[in-house]
Order: sequence, then structure tokens, then C-alpha cells
Amino acid sequence: MSATITRLLLFSFAGIFALCSILVTGLRTSAPQATASTSPSIEDLEWMAGSWQSAPGRVQSEEHWTKPAGGTMFAVSRTLAGGKTVFFEYLRIEARPEGIFYVAMPRGQKATNFKLTNLEGQTAVFENPQHDHPQKISYRKNPDGSLTARIEGDAAGKKQPQTFHFLPMK
Repeated sequence: MSATITRLLLFSFAGIFALCSILVTGLRTSAPQATASTSPSIEDLEWMAGSWQSAPGRVQSEEHWTKPAGGTMFAVSRTLAGGKTVFFEYLRIEARPEGIFYVAMPRGQKATNFKLTNLEGQTAVFENPQHDHPQKISYRKNPDGSLTARIEGDAAGKKQPQTFHFLPMK
């Protein structure tokens, strides 16, 4: 074999080896990014922000949610019946090192925490199995732009689930 052919083969093998090395290294560095699971952030709940009201009727409910900022969202909720406030609640969603939490203070009472257990698209589920009622709170933004909130679960099995349908306030 001539020296020229030998050099040519060595350069070819060196080039192929270098190319394989680059490809393998690239696969190693990109694989963890592709398989790493990402935790939801509070910004993923921005679809809840806004002022919402139930359809006009004998009982009227409304919720007003701020946009996520500084790791929190805040809301107030009230229910009117016969022209009087019959229920109100202070709400917040906050990011903590251990996850995202929905914090409810019905009638301004002691706060109850519900951890975000599922977030798929524009549906969020918060749960606290140790709480008497509710144990599960979910929100869903519907294709028509409305918002559905649902509370369910009772340790004694006596409370019925409640669903609230909200329209954007004008």
C-alpha cells in the first residue's frame, strides 16, 4: 500500500471517529433535557386570572383572580342571594419549594392548603385528603372561554360535589 493511500485511510478513519464522537457526545448532553420532567409553575395557571361571574339567577357567585406575579395569585369570592352577601372567601395560589398550593380562607377563617396534584393544559386539580370538606378543588377553562370550578370530597361521605360555572365579567 502506498504512503498516500495509507494517509488517506488514516485521515478518513480519524474523521469518521471524530464525527461519531461528536454525535455520541451530542446525544449524551441532549438526552437528559428530553427526558427531564418539568414541574408546573404558577405562571401555568394564568388562564384562571380575571373576573368571573355565574349566570344571572336567584343566587349569584363571582371570583376575581389576579395574574401570577411574585410566586402568587390572589382572589376574592362572594355569593349573593336575595341582594345580600351569604358567603365570601379569600383565596390565593402560591408557589412553595414543595409545590404549588391553593389556599382557601372561607369567611376569613383559618387558611386551608390544597396541593396542586394535576395540571394538564387548562385544568388544575388541588387536593387535601385530610380536610373535612372539600378535599378536592378543580378549575377548568372551557373552550368557550368560561371557567368551571368544582369542589368535592367529604371524609364522612355526606357532602355532595358542587360545580360552579363562571362567565367572564363584562
